[in-house]
Amino acid sequence: MKKQIFTSILALFLILKATAQENRLYPKQPNSAEIYHNLEKLGFLGTALYIAAHPDDENTRLISWLSNDKMARTGYLSLTRGDGGQNLIGPELREQLGMIRTQELLEARNRDGGEQFFTRANDFGYSKHPDETLEIWNKQEVLEDMVLIIRQFKPDVIINRFNHRTPGTTHGHHTTSAMLSMAAFENSGSNTIYASQLDKLDTWKPERIFFNTSWWFYGSQEAFEKADKTNLLEIDAGTYYPWSGLSNSEIAALSRSEHKSQGFGSSGSRGTQTEYLEFLDGSFPMDKSDLFSGINTTWSRVAGGTTIQTQLNKILSSYDFKNPEASLPALASLHQSISKLKEEHWKKIKLQELEDIMLQITGVYLEATTRNQHVTDGETMPLNIEVTNRSRNSISVSLTGYTMISIDNTTIDATPNSSVNVEGSLTIPQYFQPTSPYYLQEKGTLGMYEVKSENERGKPEAEVPIGLQAQLNINGIKMYRDLKIHFKSNDPVRGEIHEPLNIVPVVSVSVQNPVYIFNNDSQMVQVSMTANADLKAGTIELCGPNDWKIKPSKIKFDDMQSGTVRTYEFEVKPPKKASRGLVSGLVKIGDASYTQEVISIDYDHIPDQQLVRNNEAQIVKPDLKNTATTVAYINGAGDDVGTAIEAIGSKVFRFEPSEVPTDLSKYDAVVVGIRAYNVAPVEMAALQERLDTYVKNGGTLMMQYNTSRRIDKDALGPLSITLSRKRVTDENAAVTFLVPEHPVLNYPNKITQTDFENWVQERGLYFPEKWDNAFTPILGMNDVGEEMTNGSLIVARHGKGHVIYTGLSLFRELPAGVSGAYKLLANMISIGVEEKSVKKKRREKF
Repeated sequence: MKKQIFTSILALFLILKATAQENRLYPKQPNSAEIYHNLEKLGFLGTALYIAAHPDDENTRLISWLSNDKMARTGYLSLTRGDGGQNLIGPELREQLGMIRTQELLEARNRDGGEQFFTRANDFGYSKHPDETLEIWNKQEVLEDMVLIIRQFKPDVIINRFNHRTPGTTHGHHTTSAMLSMAAFENSGSNTIYASQLDKLDTWKPERIFFNTSWWFYGSQEAFEKADKTNLLEIDAGTYYPWSGLSNSEIAALSRSEHKSQGFGSSGSRGTQTEYLEFLDGSFPMDKSDLFSGINTTWSRVAGGTTIQTQLNKILSSYDFKNPEASLPALASLHQSISKLKEEHWKKIKLQELEDIMLQITGVYLEATTRNQHVTDGETMPLNIEVTNRSRNSISVSLTGYTMISIDNTTIDATPNSSVNVEGSLTIPQYFQPTSPYYLQEKGTLGMYEVKSENERGKPEAEVPIGLQAQLNINGIKMYRDLKIHFKSNDPVRGEIHEPLNIVPVVSVSVQNPVYIFNNDSQMVQVSMTANADLKAGTIELCGPNDWKIKPSKIKFDDMQSGTVRTYEFEVKPPKKASRGLVSGLVKIGDASYTQEVISIDYDHIPDQQLVRNNEAQIVKPDLKNTATTVAYINGAGDDVGTAIEAIGSKVFRFEPSEVPTDLSKYDAVVVGIRAYNVAPVEMAALQERLDTYVKNGGTLMMQYNTSRRIDKDALGPLSITLSRKRVTDENAAVTFLVPEHPVLNYPNKITQTDFENWVQERGLYFPEKWDNAFTPILGMNDVGEEMTNGSLIVARHGKGHVIYTGLSLFRELPAGVSGAYKLLANMISIGVEEKSVKKKRREKF
């Protein structure tokens, strides 16, 4: 028992330690050994750029090795932000998922030491071939962004995650990323390609390019062992770093585990870990164990830099781990020497690194914070600036505010181990734009974001527009640091919390639900408004299509204090015929109109995110019937299908897999959320007997898609189902009714080809390839050039009830308001009720 208690306490300590470092806004002070490691990095002048298609494609072990072992400037260029993936931690999809995955990549780089870049390409979903990918992406714009990043970052080596020579064998985005990387490798050195970039940049030709291969790309370990390895470099990426107390693979696991929305938590490993790099183009390395071999990565690559290396070597040899401050005079001298160099690229980079080290040694702590996380344009709020000098020497700090900042004291003489707090105020100018991702400001296309400013392209996020500058004088060296104003608070569980300061509109408006499904009756639609500042009286209305009736036309409201939330109801009546449209809330105060809603994304592992957009909701009248009165919904990896079931009239009872009641007989259907068997395998296995009994007694069990990874054929419900990786990515792919007379296609709604129109992103994914003989395949579909797959929807009689498994992407189609998806959903959950109704009518007849 004592051992168990100790283990639990140790685990809690590690969790709390990790939590304190999770948010990269938290200012982490390196220890003496880490500072020495940073000093060593000053002596390596080489850069590597890793290129792939999505968040989580990157090899964090190699990125960490490049950054921490080779000590190279290392970047990861992800062509997309991962908008088209799935989400294991919440309901956010599309651009909101892209926002989460962008931040997860930044947290991953914070772990492994790399930098992060993107292009304007939008992850539109799974693609089976580069030809399909490039029909949707704008090839020239993506390539232009890649060339821009290469010219800015100036990598000596480029490493592709994927093979550019094997189109059609993997995700089309993957192969395309490698194909475009090969083109960018050639184009970045030309003074005629994307020549407009050369007004601010120079051409740059990387020295060589590699493919980060492994046995997986050869099909098997045996095939890889037999392969010709003449062009392969072997790298041991399992280095142990005494300065961190971690092996490289442990750091890589921490980095990969930041991809929480994808369920990529990873256990660290120790010992030798071999990475293989296949040489593709450029100069071949003289030493096959060093990808930088033959590239000058010392200070001698910079004119006048030889003496810099000599100075640095002396600093390293005399470094006192118990008294790092003893190195400050020599570091100040090194700073002066680097400042005299004429070459600007490495000069700027290394001066920044050196100044960071000097600040780390002194333990200087600078921050500018507010007590409010949200502010509106025109608002003034208190500001606190902390200047703490933890060194043994006095430090002079001068604060320079922008026009929006007023500071009581702009000059601070920080004595040894002292802390000074300066009070001030922040006033946001009128008409300042609300905080929202820069790449979502303009309407893009299915495959591309619209980013007009070249200065923003490639960046993970826009520069924070609110801050001030601190000028410090350390050992006679003047250095400048931008202080980004952020929100700081204390949480009773998590402790000190740092989050972004977000600008919000004066009033935010939102319709309660994203989709409303109508029959012939009217519905009440709720519109909420939040006063983010004191508001004068005005009106609120719900705007919609002309053939829908909405009343009242507007509602008056009185003055509102900041922080007040009010909700108003509007009666919406559909037209007699099938119809689909949009409604949106509109607030009018005097001559001003407000339509923006604020969407907050709040997860502990990333900084809080904010999306500001025009509010809207879909209203759909699909001429739909639903006879399922009560539905039990077993939560999966995060989706809104339960909400969609409520929208068509069922009463939904939501349960975690561990909380499902013993008696399910009162429910017309039990629906299992997406990937429930992936994320809760133990809990779902414990439910098998209960679900089997429920179905045999006449219930309907509907299971949504799971991935094929580590799923046994007997794990999915009462009857065996073997999943595959088969999917249909064309949302417009033809659909064949294999059994047109089957009840699921006829009751209570007649399903026709029209119901498969206007689908989004895909038809479905991870379709079963084998199933119990009791199942009947209902639908056939395929992408162009492929054989038809029949596993998208299978239905079986089991005892007195029904088992349904579907890989159709209902979790995407329902939030998009696709009428046919709602009708098919209603048929699936109603199949048992309809059968009982038919039997009852027959008994009454006879």
